[in-house]
Amino acid sequence: MIFYLAIAAVTIALAVLVKAVPADGGNGKISRQQACNGLCLFSIFAILFAVSACRLNVGNDYAKYVEFMHLIACDAYSYVPTEAGFNALVTILYELAGSENYLLVFAVFAFFTLWFFLKAMYRQSDSFGWSFFLFMAFGFYFSTFNTVRYYFALALALYSIKYVLKGEWGKFVLMILLGSGFHKSLLVVIPLYFLASLAWKKWQLGLMALFCTTFFFLQDFYLKAVVFLYPSYEDTEYLEGGISWFNILRCLGVLVFSLCYYKQAIEGSKKNRFYFFCNLGALALYTCCSFLPIITRIGYYLNVTQILLIPAVLIKIKDQKQRRFWGAAIFLAAAGYFGLYLLRAGNDGIRVLPYQTFMFHDMVPILSDVN
Repeated sequence: MIFYLAIAAVTIALAVLVKAVPADGGNGKISRQQACNGLCLFSIFAILFAVSACRLNVGNDYAKYVEFMHLIACDAYSYVPTEAGFNALVTILYELAGSENYLLVFAVFAFFTLWFFLKAMYRQSDSFGWSFFLFMAFGFYFSTFNTVRYYFALALALYSIKYVLKGEWGKFVLMILLGSGFHKSLLVVIPLYFLASLAWKKWQLGLMALFCTTFFFLQDFYLKAVVFLYPSYEDTEYLEGGISWFNILRCLGVLVFSLCYYKQAIEGSKKNRFYFFCNLGALALYTCCSFLPIITRIGYYLNVTQILLIPAVLIKIKDQKQRRFWGAAIFLAAAGYFGLYLLRAGNDGIRVLPYQTFMFHDMVPILSDVN
């Protein structure tokens, strides 16, 4: 835990030094702040990538992924539920390595997942320091140790928002389709992000709220739809839903904070309005669709925008005392959330503690080795 706290503290301190800089006007000169930004971003990336790439058997499904990769290498595709993109990547990397080098696969996923997350925050956030702090405090980084395919897809989803806001729907859909080759749940962001991009009127929100009530009395229908999309979930524990109180409370807190400054920060901003509706949609999913399997993953495609929305609202607060108050409140709440996350980090379902590295530990036997 101390190691994770140190990683978070060092990288957040570096992130605070990253500031937005105006365009250089085409003179080709690099300003001092631009140089500082580049050095800090590189350092952050190097630290987080090293921690992620060097881990061994850290993550609830690490051994399961090693097993999947082994089966892919043996051409036993009927025994793996992973998508074609993932299967192809594993095959290519194993061929290049000349052996079943699962460490290389995890390193490649860590590289691109972090690259898309950091690039999205740097290009799309009004305050990289705040966004990165929330990225770490909400556990997004350490959660990338689990379900590497999904968190790669989540990073792509966050990055693709820039295309939605620019109205470049062709690029957006193409990126999502390519990403769905690694985790097909990514396809849900096409309708979800389209809906969030609309300028909703009150009566339209009322109709959507009415539609959400169908989730309470048509549960069997929606569960059948999920099984159709994910046949491997049938007759498994994955069909068991559950209320995610942490995510509900987090969405409520962010929405209440945003509503306090709706006219200042949300109403006249297409970008902030999109983030706001994403979080409103996430709250609806967590409250109305708790019976659906792994609803948290679907909701994360929406509430990951919290790391962009909170700084965007915060910097729009004109009164300095109010801005300081909310800044302190958000910092304490996020730090408390991070503390709770670390306390549960060794539990089943998360298991990112204790941290182990291939330099000092050996991989546990996988199912194929036991059999």
